[in-house]
Parts: sequence; C-alpha cells; structure tokens
Amino acid sequence: MVRNGEISGPDVKRAMRRHWWVIPVSVVVCGAIGVLLAMVLPKRYTSQTVVLVTRPTVGPKYVDPVSTEDLNHRLSTMQEQILSRSRLEPVIQKFGLYKDEVGKAHIEDLVERLRSTISVSALEAMRGTEDRTLPGFYINVSFNDPQLAQEICAEVTSMFLSQNALATTKQAEGTTSFLSQQLEQAKAALDEQDAKLAKLKKQYMGSLPEEAQSNLSVLMTMNSQLEATTQTLSRAQQDKVLNESILTQQLSTWHSMQSTPGTNTETLEQQLGALQDQLTNLESRYTEEHPDVIKTKNQIEELKRRMASTGTKPTETPAAAATNAPEPPQIQQLRAKLKQDELSIADLTKRQSQIQEQIRQQQGRIQASPMVEEQVKEVMRSSQSAQDFYNELLKKRENSAMATDLAHQQEGEQFRVLDPPSLPIKPSFPKKAYFGGGGLGFGLVAALGILYVLIASDRSLYTERDVEISLKLPVLTTVPSFMIAANSDLSKGGATNGNGAAQMSLRN
Repeated sequence: MVRNGEISGPDVKRAMRRHWWVIPVSVVVCGAIGVLLAMVLPKRYTSQTVVLVTRPTVGPKYVDPVSTEDLNHRLSTMQEQILSRSRLEPVIQKFGLYKDEVGKAHIEDLVERLRSTISVSALEAMRGTEDRTLPGFYINVSFNDPQLAQEICAEVTSMFLSQNALATTKQAEGTTSFLSQQLEQAKAALDEQDAKLAKLKKQYMGSLPEEAQSNLSVLMTMNSQLEATTQTLSRAQQDKVLNESILTQQLSTWHSMQSTPGTNTETLEQQLGALQDQLTNLESRYTEEHPDVIKTKNQIEELKRRMASTGTKPTETPAAAATNAPEPPQIQQLRAKLKQDELSIADLTKRQSQIQEQIRQQQGRIQASPMVEEQVKEVMRSSQSAQDFYNELLKKRENSAMATDLAHQQEGEQFRVLDPPSLPIKPSFPKKAYFGGGGLGFGLVAALGILYVLIASDRSLYTERDVEISLKLPVLTTVPSFMIAANSDLSKGGATNGNGAAQMSLRN
C-alpha cells in the first residue's frame, strides 16, 4: 500500500513481479507505432550545398576593402532579401510549385511554405585559429521531391552569389561616386582658399611676412640714399649762394667800369638797371622779407628819387645800355653756372621728396607687416586644412576606385560554391530509425507511468504497519504462511502479504 505518495522498494518489486508484461508490451507497441508513422508520413528530401567566402586576391595592405560590415550581418541581410516575397514568388512560378494549391491558397501562404523549406546556417571556423570571421555557410532546401529540392537549392545558391556580387559592386561604385562628389567640393574649397591667399598677397604686396627682412634692408638703403641726397643738395645750395655773390660783385664792378664822368644820367640809369637785375636775382632766391631784398629795393627807390630831382626819367630796364655794352664772358659763365645750379637743386629736391615718400611707404609696409602676417597665417591655416582634407579624400577615392576595379574583376571578397547542391536519395524526414527509437523510448516511459498508476492505486495491506495505519488497530498475532484454496475468502479481518502468509487482527 502506498502511503503519502511515497513508493518504497518492496512496492516496486511487487508491481514488477505481478505486472512485468506491461513494459515489453508498451515498448513494442509504441516502437511499432513509431515505425508505422515513419512509413505513413509524407517524405521530405533535403538538398544541401556549401558556400565558402573567399578572401580578396589583393591583400588589405595594398587595397583597403570598401565593405567593413560584419559578414554575419551582411549574410543575414542578404538572407532577408532573398527570402522575401518578391524573390521567392518567381521561384514558385519557375518550378511550378504547389500547382494544386495555387488557385486555392493565397500567394503569401505559398511563399511562407517555401520559405520554411529553406534554411541558411553558418559554417563555424576551425577551433584554435585566431581568425574568427565567417568562413562560409550551408544552404539547405527540404522538399517532397528530391529533384525539385536540388533545383530549388541551386536557384537559391545562385541568388546568394549574384546578390553578393551585385551588393559588393554597388557598394564600391556608390562609395567611389560619393567620394568623387566630396572630392569636387573639397577641390572647390581648396581653390577658394588659394584665391583668398593670392588676393591677400596681391593686396599687401611688399608687406608680407617673408618680405619683412628685405623691407628693412631696403629702408636702410633708402635712408642712406636720402642722407647722401640731402648732403648733395646742401652743397649745391651753398654753391649757388656763392656763385650768386660772385655774380653780384662782378656785375657791380662791371657797371662801375661802364660809367664815365659827364654822363651822369647814363650812369644813374646804368646803376638803376644793375640794381634791378640784382633785385631780380635776389627775389628768385629769397622772399620779400629777406634783408638783401629790402636793402636792394631801398637802393632802387633812393636812386629813382635822385633821378627825379635831376629831371632824368628812369627807364624800366637797362636794355639800351646792355645792347650797347654786352656782358663779359665771366659774367655769362657765372649766369650759366647759376642756371645749372638751379636745375641741379630742383632735381635733387625732387629726388629727395621721392626718397622721403618711398621711405614713408616702406615704413608703412613694415608697420603693417604684423597685421598682414596674422591674416596670412589664418588664410594659410584654412588653406592647409583644405589641402589635407583634399589629399585624404583623394587617397580614399583612389583606394575606392581600385576596390571597384577588384569588384568588377571579381578579385575581391566573393562567394564560391564548394559543394554543388546534392541530389538526396534517402528522405531526411521521417527517418525510421529516429521514429522507431522514439517509439521505444516513449513506450518505456509509458510503461513506467502505467506501473506507477498501478502501484499508486493498489490499496492492499501487506505489512503490520499497513494494518495499523489503515485500521488503526494493533496487531496481536500473525498467521504463518499456509496453502489456501484459490476461491478462499479472507475478507473478514485478514489479507495476504507478499510471501503468501495470512495475517489476522483482533480487537482488544
């Protein structure tokens, strides 16, 4: 008897002795059912192919790959694209699949059924290797016709190969096109910075940082030229003053020698003409306030008053006397020398002004050099940044172009079929061995369950403790084992134990 759901060893032994036939019967029946199911269920055949991922023939040291996406993620994306309705519906139409259900079932259901027959699994890398990238993958197609399974597997494999080639080429071309556009924009930005730099250099020509040292040298040279010109101008002015003084003295002497006694009127006129010539020379050199000019004017006024008192009418110029008596060669030479001095002084003065103007310009360039240097540095930094960005894009564009050429030549990363789709001979489902083994295992589990139910439902009393617990009466004596008739009834206070002995319980 089972107490509190606990099954003891003797209970199991009694059940095995009495119901041992349950186990073989259950195992045989369930095994037979499993084999029968394997024979009755519709058979499915699986065609399999292995696709390897081949590395680029040109290593990444020479040409960087355009695609840096993880291969597992890329394969998952390709699987979703290939197993989509737009790709599987043509396969159904091409091979005439599900002909009996085309008009009855919706196309979505048929596509879903075909999708469930296709499985893609990754090929694991060899253990112990450092490279853990995906070496390849399996493509399995299970169908009720082995020939169709092989054809569908070949079609799906071809779709994977073409999709990978198309995606790789498209990505490489897209990357190259994008980099080309960016390169054009970078080239325009670089040209703009170069134009700004050229305009700035043209605007501040002579004040550029690299011209600072030369500007200082030119300024020192101009200062030396100005000093020399100033000295030469001073000497020329001194020579002019000296020549004018000598000319005045010689004119006075010559006019004195021209005057004779008895010709007082002519002498006064000659003196007046000499003073007027002297005044003209003085006014060409000095201002009206100069003492020599004032003195000469006073002498002319005095001489005119004397001539008026004597009744002599003065002439405005001593032309008549001059025509009668030409000037000596010495005076003419002095006048020519004075003329040359005046020309030289004018030229030196002009030259001095030019040098001073150039010095002011040079000083302005030197003073503006720090400001120009800051502007040039700012533009050059922008230009250098644009140049570096342009060079980087140019390098990437060239690498992308080489990667595109590799993709066109199929020299990059490619999918290669290692084993073509197999033509299955034996069905992959159902397998008799699996179903038979499963039936046997299920029969054994069912037999144990049946035995458990039999043991749990047995209410017979086999031991003294069973009697005491069930009847709540103490056991006074036990009857030893003896032979009884098969139809004997021991229902009045007795039970048969496991050894065939009869036990009696009496009240006190």
